Parts: sequence; structure tokens; C-alpha cells
Amino acid sequence: MGTIPDLGAGLRKLEALVEVPPAACDGPRRWWGGALDVEGLALGSVQAVATALNALTGSPGRYSTSAAPAAAAFDSLGHLRIAGQKPVGFAPMSGFRPTKDGWIRLHANYPHHAARLLEALSATSPQDVDRTLLSMTSLEAEAAIVANKGVAAAVRSRTEWLASPMHHAAASGGWIDIESSAEHAAALHRTAWFPAGNPRLPLDGLRVLDLTRVIAGPTATRLLGALGADVLRIDPPQLPELTDAFVDSGFDKRSAEADLGRTADLGVINGLVASADVVVTGYHDGGLDRFGLGPGALLAGRPGLVVATLTAWGQGGPWKGRRGFDSLVQAATGIAERYSQHDDAGWKPGALPVQALDHATGYGLAAAVIALLGERLHTGRGGVARMSLARTAEELFALPRDYGDVATGPLPEPDVVVTDSPYGTLKYVAPPLLVGGTQLMYREPPVRYGSSVLAWRRQADLP
Repeated sequence: MGTIPDLGAGLRKLEALVEVPPAACDGPRRWWGGALDVEGLALGSVQAVATALNALTGSPGRYSTSAAPAAAAFDSLGHLRIAGQKPVGFAPMSGFRPTKDGWIRLHANYPHHAARLLEALSATSPQDVDRTLLSMTSLEAEAAIVANKGVAAAVRSRTEWLASPMHHAAASGGWIDIESSAEHAAALHRTAWFPAGNPRLPLDGLRVLDLTRVIAGPTATRLLGALGADVLRIDPPQLPELTDAFVDSGFDKRSAEADLGRTADLGVINGLVASADVVVTGYHDGGLDRFGLGPGALLAGRPGLVVATLTAWGQGGPWKGRRGFDSLVQAATGIAERYSQHDDAGWKPGALPVQALDHATGYGLAAAVIALLGERLHTGRGGVARMSLARTAEELFALPRDYGDVATGPLPEPDVVVTDSPYGTLKYVAPPLLVGGTQLMYREPPVRYGSSVLAWRRQADLP
């Protein structure tokens, strides 16, 4: 295998990882091909998790990854089958659409986003949307949709993105931004969690409150659950998650609903935070601040807490509070231009072979959580890890693309695991980590959405 980008290098400023070498990684180096090193992003992000686990458990070489399971995990939704059915991809109004002067990428998978898109364009059907967009420039359409709390991004060239006020903010700092608590919190951290002795379940007993949605955040917490953590995912009842996405990321975690706008529900969430080891959030920047669940407030109240947060566009610049998805970040940052194609109809923007920004950010977030847990064992301090899809896009563009004689070739079809679930028989791929050379497996299928009690396993007297 050729050189793997050391995406976890930024975590080595933590005392727990300073002398830990990157975890092993084997298998082919190129399989998707294309203009950017998506394979390096995939391998490097999973390698960062394995490296952090080796540090946390004091077991150099135990955790590693390989090309085939990493590639399969980055396309987990594509391999998933639910009761024999392939998951639905993008909704009819999602995707690239031509405008008067170029292209725009729409995201209307969620019903509330579809409704806001129609309202923003004074449209009543997908055909109306297409006609209206042809009368607007891509930037005009983007502004109108975003102003109505919809989600869209004009397709920009890389040059246009580099000249935009958002680029500097999105590209600043490291891939994973780490901030340690200034206060020693050994006496304040009540759960006193330590890694378990079981190599396949090193996070057994760890309490993780999951306030994430869609792909990136749930990918991180799915892996933490596979490693033994007690993961409790909370969703707002008024905005249910899409079933296919929920099932894909729902292994080894429980699912409950809570309305943070209700005093009683927020009180329960605050109680869970008070006894959590880790809180992971995935809403747009500032979206949870009014509930006291922003990273600063969480760490101020619990200096021993590990907080991990991700956004689409980052914590700075004019778009910091804007909603976004992997596909929109690809459109805005120049990835769609780089993967464009010409056919009989002319030029058309393209996309990465998988939603690599989501998955890489998810694995990076898991690596950061594990690294901060290791740091807490050394110092008694908690900390915050911040990531964004836009920063991951910048990391992808920065990866070298001189592969020398490394050839691009297909990987074998991944092994598929079959299990029963509340949604019917599931066929899926396993996590991309190897433990002592053997692939890690999920232990439990997804539960029924919103069916879990708002309590930790042991509080609820669950096995």
C-alpha cells in the first residue's frame, strides 16, 4: 500500500497520543479513481480512529484498518438492504438543477426542507422548481432558498470558492480542532469511566449522548456503540429522521425522542448530560446554544466532559449558522466542478463516488472522542472537538495526488452480514476497524425509531 495521509496528526498535541505511531493499514491504495484522493481520506480517517484506540487502551498495534472494509463502510447505505429493498437515494427535488447562468444543488430529502424549497421559489411542483430556477442565477436561487431556511448551494468553481469570504474560515485550523478544558475535573467527573479489558468492547460502560442526525454524526456514534459504548440518540419529535438513514446508522445504539422546547424534556436531557461521559452534537452552529447545550456551556458546566460537535460549514465566516449537507458542500467548494462530465447534453457537475465528507468527518469525530478520553485519563480534564464538512473538503483538496505507479482497480465485493430487526431482515456491512486482525462487528440491530426510554442502560435496568 502507498502512503496513507496522517489525518490524525493533529491529535498528537494531546499528551495521550504524542508518541503513538499511526495504526497499520493494508490492502490496495486506489480503487475509486477520480480527480481527488478520496481513498486517502477514507483510509486516513479510519486509521485515526485505530490510532486513538491503540493509545487509549495502551495496546500498540491491536487496532488497524484495511482498504476493503474501509471502502465498504464509506458506502454503507449503498450496501444496505432493508427487508430486501435498496434504500431510497435522493428525493425527486434533490440534486443538480440548471439555472440561468450555471447550476445549483438542491437538498429536499426531508419533508420540511422540500416545503421550504417550494415556498422560496413560489412553486407547487418539481416542474415549477425547474422552470423557476431557469429564470434565476445560481447565486440568486441559493440566496432565496437559504433565506427561507431551505438548503441549497450554487455550484461554484474551485477558483470561485477560493475567492469567497467563506473559504478562509472553512480552511482555517486543523482538520480536527481540539480544545482541552482549562480546569482539572477529576473530582467533578462522577462516572469515573476507564477502558474495559475486552479488546472488542473497550468502550464498555461509556455513556454517550447522541444529538446528531443524517450521516456524519450518527456514523461516529455508531462506531462508538460498536466498541461497547452506551449510546442514546435523541431526536426532535417534530422532525423525524428518514428511515433509511436511521437504520443505516442505528446499529448498537438506542433511540428516543425529546422536544428541547419543552421544559420537562429539557430537564431530562440536562440530567442525562450530568451523568454522561461524552456528548456529540451535529446541528448547525449555534443551533443548540439557546438550550444550554452548546459546547462552551457543556464544558463549563462539566469540565470533565468530552464534547464533540460538527457542522456543515464551520464555526466562522458568513455561513457559520447555515444548514448544509455533504452534497451541498461538494457543490460549493469546487468538488462538483472537479468531478464534472460532458455528454450529449453538455457540461454537468458531478459528485464523489461516495458521500466521503460525511463519513470521513464521522470517523474523525470518533477518533477525537477516543483521543480526548485518553487525555482525560492522563490529565483529569475534558475537552471539545470541533469539525465541519467544509473543513473536510479542504483536507481532501490538500491531499497529494501523485500516486506514482499505484494502479486503480476494483475491490472485491464486501462480506455482507444478515440479521433480523424491527424493520425486517437487514443485510449490511461491518465497521471498518480490525481488532487483532479480525474485523469488528455490530452487536445489535437498530431499534425501532424513538422507542427507547430517556435513560442510560443501567438506569433503565437494560442488559
